[in-house]
Amino acid sequence: MTESLPAPPNRPNESLRSQVRSAVIWRSGTQILGQMLTWASTFVVIRVLSPSDYGLFAMTQVVLVLLNMLNGYGLASALIQRRDATRHAQRQLFGMLILLNGALGLAQFACAPLAAAYYRQPMVADLLRVQALLYCATPFIALPYAMLARAMDFRRQAQVNFASGIAGAVTALAGAWLGWGVWTLVAAPIALFAVRAVGMTWAARSLMWPSFDFRGAGDIARYGATMATGQVFWFLQSQADVFIAGRLFDPHMLGIYTTSLFLTQIFVSKFVPPLNEVAFSAYARLREDRAAVASAFLKSVQLIMVVALPFYFGLAVTAYPLVEVVLGPKWSEAAPVVQWLALAMPMMTLQVLYSPASDACGRPGISAWNGAIGAALLPVAFLVGVHWGIAGLVAAWFAAYPLYLAISTWRTLPAIGVRARDLFSAVLPALRAAIAMAAIVFLLDRAFPALPALVQLMLLSVTGALAYAAWLAVFARPTLRAVIALLRNRGG
Repeated sequence: MTESLPAPPNRPNESLRSQVRSAVIWRSGTQILGQMLTWASTFVVIRVLSPSDYGLFAMTQVVLVLLNMLNGYGLASALIQRRDATRHAQRQLFGMLILLNGALGLAQFACAPLAAAYYRQPMVADLLRVQALLYCATPFIALPYAMLARAMDFRRQAQVNFASGIAGAVTALAGAWLGWGVWTLVAAPIALFAVRAVGMTWAARSLMWPSFDFRGAGDIARYGATMATGQVFWFLQSQADVFIAGRLFDPHMLGIYTTSLFLTQIFVSKFVPPLNEVAFSAYARLREDRAAVASAFLKSVQLIMVVALPFYFGLAVTAYPLVEVVLGPKWSEAAPVVQWLALAMPMMTLQVLYSPASDACGRPGISAWNGAIGAALLPVAFLVGVHWGIAGLVAAWFAAYPLYLAISTWRTLPAIGVRARDLFSAVLPALRAAIAMAAIVFLLDRAFPALPALVQLMLLSVTGALAYAAWLAVFARPTLRAVIALLRNRGG
């Protein structure tokens, strides 16, 4: 193993573009294939388990997500954007990760009874104690992740993620088959993390003795602390609804809401994060050229929203047959929840694209403050909305998120050199096409007589895909050409 990872070379834009394209293909391509296999197992498991199982699991996730915001990935990001990353700096990062995650695991184990008492569900304590094992794997994932991302080697990262996803999927299917109930949802991530830790360490050749001498690592700690602050704010806005509803809803109703949220957030939670990882590394290399960062950001938004908007609008107009086909009849209560939540997700998708650009430009405080604003707005809306049940929680998304997105946009765009009208121009063609597609599918659904759910879903999905593609080809050719050129690596 080499003694250090050199600072990223100052390569021409064409070379960087080629690296980014390759990274996107490997990171997202394998992500898509892996997610297809994972979702196949996930939806099988959903049909076997009950909404109450998912409700109990969601209660533990509030604690797990909070502590995972502090697990050191911000420290790893500091190593990615650092100008030098010597072997000593890597060992220091490894030492920080071991101490931090050890403390988090102990904290979760100790606080498990308090969480169970809050939710009035004794089983939550047992679930949390077992889930504390996840922290043992984190240092062996975060360090090699930083080393591979710094070198923009997303091929090996993607291969490991694919293998670990398969391990998690197989464990989930086995648990459902053997009747483990809610423990199926605990065992699958443990298997996934264990395989990922071994695979990432091997791929990056990152096994080394940790250093607990942190002299000279103040910049890593400060950067990581700033990003962790932003992530805690992200927790407050992203988990506030489950935290609040978990106290007032029974496990069944909480399971309906959280599973609906899972379905509508598939794109923003599964596809956007790997793209953001690539974007962060690319922006970090371009950080001295603000115009290049702005151009790359707009192209990223354009490409992602061209895919995201038809997904969300299509999900909204096909929610009823989709829930029946994918989740099964016992989840029928989720259909209207999915329908409305899907329409709120474009705002969330755009929001999460801001942080990589501002963080890579050396302004992590912007995303931290944006997170603080969301942490203030969304929980208040959920506290009010929860008194009207699930419908009130859904309404809270539409009450608070537009304001949150507007404030974040106003704060972030100047820092990365992007004008609001340029951002609007990047999104508008896909938005028009998605609205037209949704209208056509909606009218077709109303025109046809009642059909079996699978036939109805296939008919609406094919019609929607053709309508969207036709609209782009006829009314948004520049956008279509730009996306094709970007995928072919011919964009400017």
